[in-house]
Amino acid sequence: MDWRTVKFDWNRARAFLVTAEEGSLSAAARALGMTQPTLSRQVDALEEELSLVLFERAGRGLILTPSGHELLEHVRGMGSAASRLSLAASGQSQSIEGSIRIAASQVYAAYLLPPIIQKLRQEYPGISIEIIASNSASDLLRREADIAVRNMVSPQPDLITKKIRDDEAYFYAAHSYRDLIGNPRSFADLNEADFLAFASNDALMNVLNAQGLDVTKRNFPIICDNHIVQWQLVKQGVGIGGITKDIGDAEPLVCRILPDMEPMIVPMWLATHRELNTSKRVRTVFDFLVAELSRKPFGLG
Repeated sequence: MDWRTVKFDWNRARAFLVTAEEGSLSAAARALGMTQPTLSRQVDALEEELSLVLFERAGRGLILTPSGHELLEHVRGMGSAASRLSLAASGQSQSIEGSIRIAASQVYAAYLLPPIIQKLRQEYPGISIEIIASNSASDLLRREADIAVRNMVSPQPDLITKKIRDDEAYFYAAHSYRDLIGNPRSFADLNEADFLAFASNDALMNVLNAQGLDVTKRNFPIICDNHIVQWQLVKQGVGIGGITKDIGDAEPLVCRILPDMEPMIVPMWLATHRELNTSKRVRTVFDFLVAELSRKPFGLG
């Protein structure tokens, strides 16, 4: 369709349609919830845009001109389409059935979400779910996901967010690696240990050094941006890695390193776009995740 050929304002077309159906400007203004002068200006503007006379005055009423009669059926088609659009949108917003995209970090997607998704599918079989497992934040405003489980407050201002809780994270190692480094008792005993890190490990080094260690890049011989792969390396005895205690304490192949150390606090947030206020499906899944993620334990093992 060549939109350049559309030479009129659709709001003015609606003013014409309601005026024609109501028979007077005053009745049409009441139907549209606007003042009569405002409505009259819209109709006059449409006539000017189209270079046509659409109405003739007859006492206090209006009579369609031949040109007005000819255009009326076309505008009625537009009105019917607008009504169908409104009804369809309303139906979509109130329907639970449909798809939902949930974004979460790799660890949350692998360890926390599966039992929750299984329960969600049992209760709402009409909802299909796409899980986006990534440590990069999905752009909810661009609809890369509908709901996101995050470890930070969203920097995007036009989102609805809710804090679920603060998780505690610790460092873990396989029993074999703990024995290899001499079952460390203090932070100083870890200065020669190997840690698993992401591509950018400056933040982790700062955390460790703030705890009293003296570590440098030489303490990070294995770099991997995938946290699930990191965790598998930890379980194989390659080095020390951090993870939340719900996951780490449930894994029999590993143990906490320095179990008395202060935990690292990892906040958990849910975020969604403003459709939460209008979509029953998004609201249903959001509230379901709030309730389930707030429960402990998570059935990990």
